[in-house]
Amino acid sequence: MIPSPEICFSLMDTYEMPDNIRRHSIMVERIARLLAEGLRKEGLNLSLEKVTAGALMHDIAKAPCLKTGEFHSLQGRDICLRHNLAEIAEIVAEHVVLKNHRPDGPITEKEIVYYADKRVNHDLVVSLEERLRYLLDRYGKEMEHLEQAIMRNFEICQELERRIFLALDFKPEDLAPLLQSHGEL
Repeated sequence: MIPSPEICFSLMDTYEMPDNIRRHSIMVERIARLLAEGLRKEGLNLSLEKVTAGALMHDIAKAPCLKTGEFHSLQGRDICLRHNLAEIAEIVAEHVVLKNHRPDGPITEKEIVYYADKRVNHDLVVSLEERLRYLLDRYGKEMEHLEQAIMRNFEICQELERRIFLALDFKPEDLAPLLQSHGEL
């Protein structure tokens, strides 16, 4: 089942998602939906329902995992499966690191949510470079292997950004103004 936004918000309550993570998830959803709508207009076969639900649910396990040290993406997938939300479980599982990424394949709902998450720092739309600096400062902790993993992940994200925006009639830097013009910022 693909959950409605109402079900996603109910699950956020069930899993006691803090307001700051909820605001982040809502902003990720707004970006992901804007991108998916634009890509659909260009002929890509994407499910807006999957994009919306995957974006809203991508950090469903973040708060408990901050306490336990578990990977929130994997715990989020497990939460989705526990609630019969298999259609979005892999979107949630791969919002931090894409697996089996195919640069020559069609853009997927999973890639859109992954990219949108990288464009939101807390609840603000930022460039990939700004988000990279934040992630390196917060999670790199001057540990070379973590910094290298974050950098590799962002190389994939930069390549994905190029592919997404080749198909759209706006640029990455237009995301915040477009959301603002739609009354979503």
